[in-house]
Amino acid sequence: MTTINELLQGFQRFRVKNFEPNRELFNRLAMQGQTPRTLLIGCSDSRVDPAILTDSAPGDLFVVRNVANLIPPYETGGRYHGTSAAVEFAVCNLKVHNIIVLGHSRCGGIRALLEGYGENEEGEGFIAPWVKIAASARDEVLQRWPDASKEFKQRACERAGIRASLNNLMTFPFIRQRVEQGQLKLYGWYYDLENGELMQYDPEKDRFYDLYFGLIPTDAA
Repeated sequence: MTTINELLQGFQRFRVKNFEPNRELFNRLAMQGQTPRTLLIGCSDSRVDPAILTDSAPGDLFVVRNVANLIPPYETGGRYHGTSAAVEFAVCNLKVHNIIVLGHSRCGGIRALLEGYGENEEGEGFIAPWVKIAASARDEVLQRWPDASKEFKQRACERAGIRASLNNLMTFPFIRQRVEQGQLKLYGWYYDLENGELMQYDPEKDRFYDLYFGLIPTDAA
């Protein structure tokens, strides 16, 4: 387990290995602001760091991380909208070209959804209502594969949850408009922790397929 001192030592290594050799880049980002082309919605899971997985440099990604990489549907009646606010800023202010929803295997949030976490008063009342954003994904999996193994249902629900978040993104008027005008593209990615493999959702065929080098669409910006 990493201690605070180890984190501070890590920051010192960052200063020596990353900041100093790239001081011009960091100064430019500080003075001129950020211009990322991609918004990535990922899980808070400590094992799935978007910048590491994509080998991205500072300023490349605008990242939103939450439990189970979920996007709530568009609505304005609630009090706090951290994820929705970040999505709005990325799309309307930063004018990103791409939005990626990055899910992964062994997701604790999806497991909580499948196991009905919170139904017996577990926790403090925040996790259960949040993961229920993907209740449609859970219901789909349990209906289609009622007799499947627990592991199969977990993986199926993780991928269905990505589709649910993509659908919810399209309920935001400013996203739908830009997608329909060809100014914004949405992607669903699934990372397999055990095998280090990445899959992408194909909405036309309604399935995930393996991503390999050279097979990424040439029009992806």
